[in-house]
Amino acid sequence: MKRTLIASAVAAGLFTLPGLSIANSFVADSKIDLSLRNFFINQDQRSGNPGYSKAEEWGQGFLLDARSGYTPGVVGFGVDLLGQLGVRLDGGGRSGKTGISRNPGIMFPLDDDQAASNFSRLDVAAKARISETELKLGVLQPSLPVLTPNDGRLLPQTFRGAHLTSDEVSGLILHLGEIARASGRASTDYEHLRINGGSERVNQFRFAGAEYVFAENLTSSYFFAELEDYYRQHFLGAEHTVELGIGKLVTDLRYFNSSSVGANDDRVGGYASRGYFDGGATSGRVDNQARSALFTYSVEGHALGLGYQHLSGDSDFPFINNGDGSTAYLITDSQIGKFLRAGEKTWVAKYSYDFGQVGVPGLKASGAYLRGSDIDAAERGADQEWERDLRLDYKVQSGAFKNVGVSLRHASLRSKVSNQRDVDEARVILSYTIALK
Repeated sequence: MKRTLIASAVAAGLFTLPGLSIANSFVADSKIDLSLRNFFINQDQRSGNPGYSKAEEWGQGFLLDARSGYTPGVVGFGVDLLGQLGVRLDGGGRSGKTGISRNPGIMFPLDDDQAASNFSRLDVAAKARISETELKLGVLQPSLPVLTPNDGRLLPQTFRGAHLTSDEVSGLILHLGEIARASGRASTDYEHLRINGGSERVNQFRFAGAEYVFAENLTSSYFFAELEDYYRQHFLGAEHTVELGIGKLVTDLRYFNSSSVGANDDRVGGYASRGYFDGGATSGRVDNQARSALFTYSVEGHALGLGYQHLSGDSDFPFINNGDGSTAYLITDSQIGKFLRAGEKTWVAKYSYDFGQVGVPGLKASGAYLRGSDIDAAERGADQEWERDLRLDYKVQSGAFKNVGVSLRHASLRSKVSNQRDVDEARVILSYTIALK
């Protein structure tokens, strides 16, 4: 912890020293933010026999994000630094202890079977830019349909690899990259990659794609990705906005086509995907198509969304999932569940309201309900699940506490699927970002 704090402080100092001999643009265009996050989580196990009734932890997170400008010349060079520190304020006792009422490990790594007092990481990314084309090597947090970091705990997930983006043509953004490792949300380490159901890890996830703005109200994207020895994936997406009556309608369309490759295709042990396969097997080759549509109508602070997602094929939806928290780019990715099982059909209803319309700027409330059915399963009746998410967010707009944020979140998941526990979960998050430069 001390090393990370010292290194982060030195990094911040280097970006702000006025006497640096580096070109002015390297320093003048730099940006440094310190984000603070106080996070409490309670998961109440409502079914099954986990040996404990709940998981509950509380912590304070610090994230220093320092991004330099570029040196002058045809090729500009720069560096980004990301320092993360999580401090335990309350843990969940000792894992595996007989008679415990709560279990640790939901937000902090385990140290001698109990939540660690703190954990930290310091990551670096080198970058180079030519015109409107940029290459980053090192720590990455890309937000792409085929690769999305998870930020649902004290500190965000990060990746290591290379990412090239090009914006040379107006309205067109090109992506090319390779990821070798991923960090867990509650870990100091980086691990090679796998999917849910696989035990063997690989060090190569490659992706390429394009995002194009056809018009001010219409964007589309195509991406291709391949996780070595697991799967190949194609993605097509489009988002359209149109004025409708006194409000506007946003249409979000997504399609994924995923298939097996390498060891997974050859059914080598340790490279399997979860799903429901011939003969009732629950692991096998990647074979999944995911289609979804979400329509959101907004008017005077109200936003109502209705959507539907249909998964076909033998396997669950595949994406990088090392088992320690992950995000799938699906309209059904929710606070607890993801609704991505083989054959699953899910209806989604969402509603949100911005209280700025009635004189309370910064206050927003939202809710979502998802119901999945027709999951492919060997057990009769084990094919349905639902989740309800409620959320209230407020950000102070002025005064001494300006930009301090409070988020209250509650979710309930009920499922008939085998090995899926019913869960109630509450989160309380206080956040504040300080611009150091």
